[in-house]
Amino acid sequence: DGSTSPPDGRLPDADKGSSKMTIDHVRDVFYRMGFNDREIVALLGAHALGRCHTDASGYWGPWTFAENTMSNEYFRLLVEERWSPKVSHNGKPWSGPDQFEDSTGMLMMLPSDIALIKDPEFKKIVELYAKDEDVFFKDFAKAFSKLLELGVPFPSKPWYQVW
Repeated sequence: DGSTSPPDGRLPDADKGSSKMTIDHVRDVFYRMGFNDREIVALLGAHALGRCHTDASGYWGPWTFAENTMSNEYFRLLVEERWSPKVSHNGKPWSGPDQFEDSTGMLMMLPSDIALIKDPEFKKIVELYAKDEDVFFKDFAKAFSKLLELGVPFPSKPWYQVW
């Protein structure tokens, strides 16, 4: 019935002030919808696609260099790259919300992304997906299907017995 789901358009906040509070928030949002830690991390792998826009969220930049390609690159970069707080943008001091950037300054991670590698349980899953794209794809497909089916009233009888 949707009573445990956040309102439409409400994703978890990217930053709650500390890694622990951010992770607790992410878990609270997804646990209410019936997801476990592995499913949460798999769904967050969708950050492999797209980018943040300052006019929409205040954050800026893509998570990967192939922002139109679904892959495990988000996880690989999260584990292998050195992330530092963003301090400038286009030669000017960064005035947006706290975010992280890679050594090139072209890629970004949200505080909620960095928190994934600070939480021991989430980190194990991030490392698994960074090493094995096939496992990530299988887990993502299952978790995304579950997400799409939230609140869908499925008949208790098979379709051919409904009539």
